[in-house]
Amino acid sequence: MGAAPIKIDTTETAFKLTAEQLRAAITPKTKALILPYPSNPTGVTLTAAELGEIADVVRETDIFVIADEIYSELTFFGAHTSIATMIRDQTIVINGLSKSHAMIGWRIGFLMAPEAITSQMLKVHQYSVTCASSISQKAAEEALINGKDDAVQMRTEYNTRAGFVQERLSKMGFSIIEPDGAFYFFAKLPDQITQNSFDWAIELAENAKVAVVPGSAFSEKGDRYFRLSFAASFSQLAEAMDRMATFMEKYA
Repeated sequence: MGAAPIKIDTTETAFKLTAEQLRAAITPKTKALILPYPSNPTGVTLTAAELGEIADVVRETDIFVIADEIYSELTFFGAHTSIATMIRDQTIVINGLSKSHAMIGWRIGFLMAPEAITSQMLKVHQYSVTCASSISQKAAEEALINGKDDAVQMRTEYNTRAGFVQERLSKMGFSIIEPDGAFYFFAKLPDQITQNSFDWAIELAENAKVAVVPGSAFSEKGDRYFRLSFAASFSQLAEAMDRMATFMEKYA
């Protein structure tokens, strides 16, 4: 559509967008803020107070917030707050069941926005796709009615695994900002590793048989980082940490 994305560097603010950063980035041409939280790849989320400050900036403009809240049910340290509760008329909320109910690949999602927006979206959407399969829709209905609390046990287990992985990674020399939700670590490579994140990740995969995503896949600001998912069995995570520890011995 000819839009030009403006990227905001959050590596110095614990991976959190601040109101000051947003205000500095907005131009007369700005149409929307894309705000994912808890975030992939960092796992970091925003508090109600932090969202309130961002909402105050948005109120000064006529832009929309596209709030990707797909990890909203997987927060470790308190309930998720939607920015739509603060600026309802300027928010488009994207959510779904792929994370909260492990329905990855079922392609069931939902969107909430002011009626003036959704009525126009529907015109495009209904002719772009047919519809989700009846099986997927029935499964989603069951998940939302009788399985609405399924994510509680899931997030508790993810939090336990996060603690295990964080301790192991820290001992290996990686710098980590503790995630607030989702199921990722966006870990920083120690200074003694001189390779870029892509080359290091390839060497890790080839020699330790552990796959991570190089931070450069997310932006140029992520080149000294890598993303590791802890959405795996505890035995797989333990094996992965053992392999990585052996691999990192050469940097000790």
